[in-house]
Amino acid sequence: MKPHRLRHASAWLLGLSALAVTPAALAQSPALIVVEDRGGTSALPYYEALKLQPRAGLRSPRIGIPRAPTEPFSEADMLPVRSSRLSPGDVARRTIDAPGMRPFFLIGDDARSRNWLRQRAPRLRELNAVGLVVNVDSAAALAALRALASELSLTPTPGDDLAGRLGLRHYPVLITATGIEQ
Repeated sequence: MKPHRLRHASAWLLGLSALAVTPAALAQSPALIVVEDRGGTSALPYYEALKLQPRAGLRSPRIGIPRAPTEPFSEADMLPVRSSRLSPGDVARRTIDAPGMRPFFLIGDDARSRNWLRQRAPRLRELNAVGLVVNVDSAAALAALRALASELSLTPTPGDDLAGRLGLRHYPVLITATGIEQ
């Protein structure tokens, strides 16, 4: 069973065991009495009947309704992208077992990543790999990276979570269903 499913299953079993009631416990506990159930009815009249007064010197906070953006978001709105766990550097080749995973690669906007991308662009196209740009400051820098690798998808995205899951500290790197390599 996958770890997250196991965690949910164990929480469910724990909750179920808390609901289990023994006959002895039922005999000792008083019966539950439902005074009134007005499902879906506002409780405001009950609070108004209490005639609660605000505390002296404290004002009720004004809760504003957030306004929807008038213009659609663009990719530039996601920039800059910074991944504090990742930096340019050497990556040792290793095998992984992730059948069915589409190849992808991590790069940044730095000289090492640009050289790596120029050299490996034909192979990356052949693999139909997707590029994740994990450190980039501007739309112009992202456009320059895209110019180096036409026909490849490059998307700006923070890579810290991915780095933690794959045990990575450096990029550029190619991740396939069978391995991690530079």
